[in-house]
Amino acid sequence: MKNILLLVHDDPGEEARLQAALDLTRALSGHLSCIDVVEMPVLVGAGYMMADAELALLEDAREREARNRARLEARLAREDVSWDMKDATGGFVETIREVAGLSDLIVLNTAFADRQPPDMRAVAADLVMSAGQPIVAVPADAHGLDVGGDVLIAWNGSAPAQETLRAATPLLALARSVTLAEFGEIAGPAAEDAAAYLSRHGIHADIQRRPIGGDGVAATLLAACHAMHPAYCLLGAYGHSRLREGLFGGVTRAMLKDSPVPLLIAH
Repeated sequence: MKNILLLVHDDPGEEARLQAALDLTRALSGHLSCIDVVEMPVLVGAGYMMADAELALLEDAREREARNRARLEARLAREDVSWDMKDATGGFVETIREVAGLSDLIVLNTAFADRQPPDMRAVAADLVMSAGQPIVAVPADAHGLDVGGDVLIAWNGSAPAQETLRAATPLLALARSVTLAEFGEIAGPAAEDAAAYLSRHGIHADIQRRPIGGDGVAATLLAACHAMHPAYCLLGAYGHSRLREGLFGGVTRAMLKDSPVPLLIAH
């Protein structure tokens, strides 16, 4: 886990993404690849008569992103990490998916407050299902990611949970503590089996079994995150072609909407 891919875009979550990506890159002695995406403007009902307006919007977006990219490059030049910057025009999901093939981890955001654009929950949802790499999604008000902090793993034994655990093992090895918490019905190996797997990598996890409250698994996991406030929460995603259609009994969708802590999600 050495190649960190960061979405660069002038939006409310960029600072949180940047700080998390820098923390990850330093902790893993890795390389930070930045992709600056200029979104194509979408005008409802646009036709040939709207071409000039679309071009004007696109040019404005390119100028705004050029200024943002210049500011970010000046900051990165002062950081003690290896990095590179590329730019592209298109949709977030399609563009990131095209460049993510040789990345180990993609840094995005959870949903923005008050549904501010862009729709980061949808971007993270689509990419975790289609890109093939784990996603780190951070709240917009996060101040970096404490790689050496306490980690909460939402464990249900499913194949995605197992895959996420395997993918995150190099990162978990840096944590101060790891808690494997069973939530809901177990669909595969028990938490003891996951703990045994981690122990062979020198990671000694505690096990908890969390009773599910009347509001369901999602509310129980959110309550645990608020109570424990881990450095990040790890969970697997599974379901249909789009995460937002409702996976993990709605847990992943709810966490992308309301999590108070960064998430590490894989499929």
